[in-house]
Amino acid sequence: MNNSEEKMDNVEISEEQMSNEEAQATENIEVLKSKDSEEVDYKAKYFYMAAEMDNLRKRLEREKSQVIKFGTEGILSDLVQVVDTFELTLKAVRNVEDEQVKNIVVGLDMVNNQFLSTLKNHGLEKIETKEGVDFDPNFHEAIGQEEGKKENKIIRQEQSGYILNGRVLRASKVIVSK
Repeated sequence: MNNSEEKMDNVEISEEQMSNEEAQATENIEVLKSKDSEEVDYKAKYFYMAAEMDNLRKRLEREKSQVIKFGTEGILSDLVQVVDTFELTLKAVRNVEDEQVKNIVVGLDMVNNQFLSTLKNHGLEKIETKEGVDFDPNFHEAIGQEEGKKENKIIRQEQSGYILNGRVLRASKVIVSK
């Protein structure tokens, strides 16, 4: 073999090696691209999970706040029935002329006011319903109608309504004009 033939063989080997190296480089690039896309997938999953955790934390805080605000709803609803009975009792004995009964009524009024004040401290407030005010279905429940001067006005309240932390616990039961 002469010198020029050896150079040709080396060139052929070099071209062959070049195409093998190019193929290998292309494979390496593909592997790197797939690893980059896997990294991007992991990052996207991480950010998604971080957002999910943040949303979960916020939702739990909201639910906790609601439980604190309205967790007493059941017992306060039951106590409202006691207040109604107490007020009916006061209404029945208020007009008695006996001096001893009048003194008892004063004491019962004080107990009633203290009880209502305690309920108010726990977020329960009475819905103020006055005669002649427009009927509002958000706060009132019409249990009857009577003739009146103007239509859809409250004539009288039959049972008090209550609001617990801004939400109606029980609507006022009223008679409405027709």
